[in-house]
Amino acid sequence: PSPRSCQPNGAGGDALQREIEELKQKDLALEQEIAQLLSDGYSLEELEEHISLLHEYNDIKDAGQMLLGKLAVIRGVTTKQLYPEYDLELSD
Repeated sequence: PSPRSCQPNGAGGDALQREIEELKQKDLALEQEIAQLLSDGYSLEELEEHISLLHEYNDIKDAGQMLLGKLAVIRGVTTKQLYPEYDLELSD
């Protein structure tokens, strides 16, 4: 059991209740955002494809960052110093 589930009612129960309410509000906000996207003409399949592509992009970016970091270690420079050599922006 989590530490929260072992706490007696009172302060711990109040905190749990607040967390539940916050999660309900986030759920409602996400449902409203989905409804808005659907009303804008997006399909669930299209949204799922976009999410999948974003995950793939992030995985590729993470791998690139890891390789850039290893190259920086080998060369004894910072990763930032390698960016101009590979035409990368610091925001990349």
